[in-house]
Amino acid sequence: MQGKQVKEQIQTLIVEASKLDPSLANRLQQVHRWLKDLKPGSLTAKKFVTAFLLQLIKDSQVWLALHRLSSEEEQQAAFELMTPTERYWYGYIFPKWLNQKDPKFYLWKQKLMAGAFNQADAQIVQSLAEDIVRRKGTFLHRYVADLSMATDLIVSNRQEKPLCVQITSVSHEFAQIKYEKWKKTLKKWEIQRGLFLSYNPQELGYLKVLVNISLYNSDHLQIETYLKFP
Repeated sequence: MQGKQVKEQIQTLIVEASKLDPSLANRLQQVHRWLKDLKPGSLTAKKFVTAFLLQLIKDSQVWLALHRLSSEEEQQAAFELMTPTERYWYGYIFPKWLNQKDPKFYLWKQKLMAGAFNQADAQIVQSLAEDIVRRKGTFLHRYVADLSMATDLIVSNRQEKPLCVQITSVSHEFAQIKYEKWKKTLKKWEIQRGLFLSYNPQELGYLKVLVNISLYNSDHLQIETYLKFP
């Protein structure tokens, strides 16, 4: 989707959302104001901005489709067609983001637009996600969850209990500081379970360890627990 189409799609969604969910309309208007002075060609060239917008467009379309359903039974049937991680996103996290103030939103929009967003662990996150799928689990990645909620992946395993996972390769000395900030962020968003994974890319088999820990804790981590490993 080109920059012009992205801007037009957001404007269309604002009109639709104003009739069905004002909180979504307000959030989309914030995004539209952020983009209004950016030429379509310049928007297309900003790959992370575009990637975020495409995710937001998809989520908005799904959210509005759910709102158009005429009964609670139809909505429940629609949720049953989703993966566990999608149900958690659309049933809990995404509406929270629409209805609550996001103190980081203004800051990371600036960072995305300036090209200063650096996904240092992007390849590891992608490899982790692919391995989770091979193991019959499910995952979901969203820029909103990453940048506002300190969550690289939402992971679910056999018991279909989604878990928010943050992955970092920072040294042990700095991992504790980052962990405390991460835990505070999850509690702010009322996310009840989280896993903070530190890894050393020099260690053999570290990816398998990350996957095993993520899937196990998706099934077994208790409520109100924010586990740091190691």
